[in-house]
Amino acid sequence: MLLYQLGIHLIAYDRPGYGGSTRRRGRAVVDAARDVEAIADELGIDEFSVVGRSGGGPHALACAAELPKRVRSAAVLVSLAPPDAPELDWFKGMTESNVREYLNARNNRKRLRSTLVQNADAMRADPMAVLNDLDDEMPEVDRHVVADAGIRRMLHKNFEAAIENTADGWIDDAVAFSKNWGFDPVTIDVPTLLWHGEDDVFSPVEHFNWLSRTIRNATVVLQPSAAHFAAVPVLPRVLGWLRDQARADAAATTTA
Repeated sequence: MLLYQLGIHLIAYDRPGYGGSTRRRGRAVVDAARDVEAIADELGIDEFSVVGRSGGGPHALACAAELPKRVRSAAVLVSLAPPDAPELDWFKGMTESNVREYLNARNNRKRLRSTLVQNADAMRADPMAVLNDLDDEMPEVDRHVVADAGIRRMLHKNFEAAIENTADGWIDDAVAFSKNWGFDPVTIDVPTLLWHGEDDVFSPVEHFNWLSRTIRNATVVLQPSAAHFAAVPVLPRVLGWLRDQARADAAATTTA
């Protein structure tokens, strides 16, 4: 009903290795742009907007950078910045579990696989296990968000679908985020919204600050007293922004 009211046709897909999508070993973040382009071609969609939250953020940025003639607008919520971003202390302010995961992705892939496979097995028994494990590391504002019954049901379904068959997508994402992304965010020139909670410990706020300085003419929203999971309830407003920017960009192109 909400998407109908907004006038939005939302298309979601499983990244390689998640859900029913075939794994692609060695994939980079930039490869998402080719996947999205192939999906749009198959569906006969010439132009579109993209949105990515958390791990989807870098992949949405890839689409904005690599498909400027097709992406009308992009929104990125609580995203990481590239691991080789100049003058960014990538791990500063990041929760210990994420630091361990990304260090293993860089230096010990065997340990990364063992850890995430065990986590995935636990999540199949209880899809909310990952949130329970992170409870001690979450800021209080995140605990408040995920306590909402509707949001917990949505997260439950997402987690359950993601690791339904294997942990491969989760593993490959961690590796992809920890190496060169294959594109430079400075090249992004489409209307882009960057949204972040200032108390985020999973994607620290300095990642947002770096992206804000790097992406020309980005619309930036830093929400005080909010953290990582606050990006879930704000998504409807973000979708409305995407729609409005896409329409404005289309009107400007027609006028020109």
